[in-house]
Amino acid sequence: MNPAAHHRPALSPGSVLPEDADRATLVARVHEPEWGGPCVAAVRGEDVVDLTALAPTVCDLLEREGPDTIAAIVRDAPGGRSWKLSELLEATATGRRDVPHLLAPVDLQVIKAAGVTFARSLLERVIEERTGGDPALAARVRERVVDAVGGALAQLRPGSPEAGKVKELLISEGLWSPYLEVGIGPDPEVFTKAPVLSAVGTGADIGVLAASVWNNPEPEVVLAVDSRGRPRGATLGNDVNLRDIEGRSALLLSQAKDNNASCAIGPFLRLLDDGFGLDDVRGLGIELRVEGRDGHVLHGSSSMREISRDVLDLVASVHGPHHQYPDGFVLFTGTLFAPTEDRHAPGAGFTHEHGDIVRISSPRLGALVNTVASSEQAAPWEFGLRALMHNLAERGVL
Repeated sequence: MNPAAHHRPALSPGSVLPEDADRATLVARVHEPEWGGPCVAAVRGEDVVDLTALAPTVCDLLEREGPDTIAAIVRDAPGGRSWKLSELLEATATGRRDVPHLLAPVDLQVIKAAGVTFARSLLERVIEERTGGDPALAARVRERVVDAVGGALAQLRPGSPEAGKVKELLISEGLWSPYLEVGIGPDPEVFTKAPVLSAVGTGADIGVLAASVWNNPEPEVVLAVDSRGRPRGATLGNDVNLRDIEGRSALLLSQAKDNNASCAIGPFLRLLDDGFGLDDVRGLGIELRVEGRDGHVLHGSSSMREISRDVLDLVASVHGPHHQYPDGFVLFTGTLFAPTEDRHAPGAGFTHEHGDIVRISSPRLGALVNTVASSEQAAPWEFGLRALMHNLAERGVL
């Protein structure tokens, strides 16, 4: 039995919707067992309305051009079947898969992630590397690294002459690392986080490899970008960091990042419109709260205002003449969080336990809530691209 199964969060519209939900243009995906597959849907008050006949995938919706804007379609277009949001959330939170429930609000988009985009988390990546992934060494190494470079990084513009001087200083001190290169150098770290369609949504278990003994959540703002490189919406994500595995070697990034259920996105995709634009994304605040079955509570907050690279610069590093994405992509923009608060042994920092409830929230994006389980025991990923294409064709919506 899944260790997380008896410690699931209660979900309600009031706990997951943005505080200005009445003015937000929200896209959801719903799994409808009767049809054996997912539906693109609009969140309209207490109802979630099927739009699959107009856009069989979220990717198709974000590619729409013409006089009817995407936001107008989501807000006003006649839809098909509707579901009560409260009922979808209850089914999702209780793990019911035999009734309609929510999925991650993205589908055919490639799932990309930018790393080391905040100075505080940059230092923790260096510490992981210096300790070789051993949490017992973290406190001592942290003190040395912070003494050497701490305040110098927060105000640096990556790729600037000033950043070049700091790089020279760190090399002379023997503290240079690949993480500092992508943190303050000219080029950001961007990697493919997870396969298409593998992300889990709010209410689902989020997976951590059973072999990992030092790990933490990575709460992030996630941009949805169309095939022309235009940001179309934003949501929340948990990038899940296995600090011990990546700390052993940066070349183990894929093993540390891409595992079953290790990518959570949701709860809904908020479209950019007249009331919510890129400047609003740039000013978003993010809250993190982790509640363990052992009574441990971790909380923190951050602001997108502290990011070292503008979100459009991150998008341009992914899409352009050098690389195209005909189905668009979603982009994790990086995290400020790298918890150092001890949970078990002094100096060992924070690590997850199975059954932890992780709540990532932002007033204008709502709340992404997941329960930690091992990747090996989380629900297996079984519905891929082939299954989606067959399902949509059988339903006659392609």
